[in-house]
Amino acid sequence: MNETNVEQLYPSIPLAQTIVQFCAAKNIQHIVISPGSRNAPLTKGFTASPFFTTYSIVDERAAAFFALGIAQQIQQPVAVVCTSGSALLNYYPAVAEAFYSDIPLVVLSADRMPHRIDIGDGQTIRQTQVFEPHLEAAAYLTPDVSHATATLLAHPSQTLLSKNATEKEIKERQDQIQSENEKAINQVLDTALAQCGPVHLNIPLEEPLYDTTNTQLGLGQCFPFCPKQDPIDLSPFLTQWQQASKKMILVGVLAPDSLEGKIVDFLAADPSVTVLTETTSNLSHYTFIESIDTFIAPLENAGKDLSEYQPELLLTFGGMVVSKKIKAFLRAYSPKQHWHLDHKKAYDTYYCLTDHLKIAPSVFFEALMAEKKEYVQSNYCVNFLAQYNKQRLLGLDYIKQLPFSDFKAFDMIFRQLPKGYLLQLANSSTIRYAQLFALPQLSGIYCNRGTSGIDGSTSTAMGAAWVNEVPTLFVTGDLSFFYDANGLWHNYLKPSTRIIVINNQGGGIFRILPGEKDTPAYDTYFETVQNRSTKQLCKAHGLGYRSASSSLDLKWQLKRFFRPANRPQLLEIKTPRKLNDKVLLNYFKSMQAE
Repeated sequence: MNETNVEQLYPSIPLAQTIVQFCAAKNIQHIVISPGSRNAPLTKGFTASPFFTTYSIVDERAAAFFALGIAQQIQQPVAVVCTSGSALLNYYPAVAEAFYSDIPLVVLSADRMPHRIDIGDGQTIRQTQVFEPHLEAAAYLTPDVSHATATLLAHPSQTLLSKNATEKEIKERQDQIQSENEKAINQVLDTALAQCGPVHLNIPLEEPLYDTTNTQLGLGQCFPFCPKQDPIDLSPFLTQWQQASKKMILVGVLAPDSLEGKIVDFLAADPSVTVLTETTSNLSHYTFIESIDTFIAPLENAGKDLSEYQPELLLTFGGMVVSKKIKAFLRAYSPKQHWHLDHKKAYDTYYCLTDHLKIAPSVFFEALMAEKKEYVQSNYCVNFLAQYNKQRLLGLDYIKQLPFSDFKAFDMIFRQLPKGYLLQLANSSTIRYAQLFALPQLSGIYCNRGTSGIDGSTSTAMGAAWVNEVPTLFVTGDLSFFYDANGLWHNYLKPSTRIIVINNQGGGIFRILPGEKDTPAYDTYFETVQNRSTKQLCKAHGLGYRSASSSLDLKWQLKRFFRPANRPQLLEIKTPRKLNDKVLLNYFKSMQAE
């Protein structure tokens, strides 16, 4: 059989076609589209091109987080496309998360013509600057005058053309608009690439919206992206590093394999360096403090003086840090210097930031290793590790005696989690429990720690799972799962995906926090007690369902849970609501020094 050549069709509206071509030129391949009419020219352009991988997700909030999950994994920009009006506003939670997590999310919003805003038409809101505080760049593009020209000239309020514009004037104005739009689009997309953050292109489109053409528009200002790195003189920092005898490295959210093994070994061998990591740091060594709260909380509860652990020099890199304990410690026992390594930004989280080095962490450590200097003699790391290991062993003894609870469930999950999985964690209690355990060797560990919100955790995990070759485990709490139920409402659920919902019948984290418990107001407005099951959601979305409500049940279910299946599987673990907080708080008490 002979292959039939299918003619490539393009949107007939120049601006829509320009957007599509720029995305291809900048290698923005994944496009997540929510249905609508005003964005039809963009949808037709993206879906007609074999270059793009397109997705259709109805709920814009879920769509944006799904796109964020893809971008998180491929570390490249991903675009979301929506119609005009309130649809756009649903992107905001994901935009804020992308901004604080440094994830390149490209928002492409269709809009009505500017003269149709605020005249009483439906789905015409003020779309300009809706995300402005949380964007790296934005452009509010100018509509074409060569498309639907008669409609444009007939409108009494339009200011794009004079009422009696000639064909020559229309062409000259269109050429000017095309040039200005190309320049703006190029700048915005390059910013997404350079700054690894969210950007917004607002695209006004006039009817007819569904027409196509076989003529491709020629672009004049689509330039390849060329990243730039300004040189930094590291010599004074390297000298100060060599002189300090108490150095602390604190690592926040970090992509897997960000540091080579030789760098990790170099840091681990330095007796003057203590490395503190978190679950989301994706960085591990037996000499690193991998559960910060396990170290600090027992000493803090016992009223111990922690001044011997105060660093002279604090070096941080990576994204947001989960542990409130380490933040409080470093604010109370302030280092003389705090350097942050990041090409983009540095937060003064510990109220002592002295220097922002705009380089990758690997560049700094490679320069340090190239000096080939002797390590400074110090007991800083040894003292840290001795105290940490003493408390950790006491904690392990306590864990062996755990009753069935959230804590016990997490212990059993992580003991039976197969190696090589991609682990996605929801916020609130889930990420905090995960910080307390030594996890198996995994493909990567992720959590939306930019804003630390519960919204979008499921959607993000499903997007990440879809583009990852290894199987994914997503662990979440009941409120977070129900809140983002539409994260499952699409056709991109991978059979190798596994979901565990810890259902403690409400916002269990509020039982750990100070405050009066078990009153009608507390139950309703803080803990938000609920008695729902995930079973019906699994049925609606085609997931396999199983449940456990005891240690014996859970042990049996976990043995089968990770086996291959022809559809995603969900395990709902129902834990005792009024016991979980006591079990966790007693864990820290069990490690208190005598």
